[in-house]
Amino acid sequence: MLNAKNLGLSAGIIWGVGLWIVTILSMYTGYADSLIHVLQSIYRGYSIDFLGSFIGLVYGFVDGFVALFIFGLIYNWLTERASPSHIERP
Repeated sequence: MLNAKNLGLSAGIIWGVGLWIVTILSMYTGYADSLIHVLQSIYRGYSIDFLGSFIGLVYGFVDGFVALFIFGLIYNWLTERASPSHIERP
């Protein structure tokens, strides 16, 4: 069984910090410009500046948390259904 909350927290931290780092690097280097434009179309208020980097951090955390929390719940549900105690015998 997976701990869905911990899985969600770890994914949220990784995606949020990753998005923050990409934004900061893009501010100083100009690289990942096309990626930033895609992210701006997904996350309202996200931009290539310090405020936008923190907005991206929050959006990334929420996205990562929700996605892997739901993944953990579904995984646990499927694992529980497939366990031998749930199989009916004639």
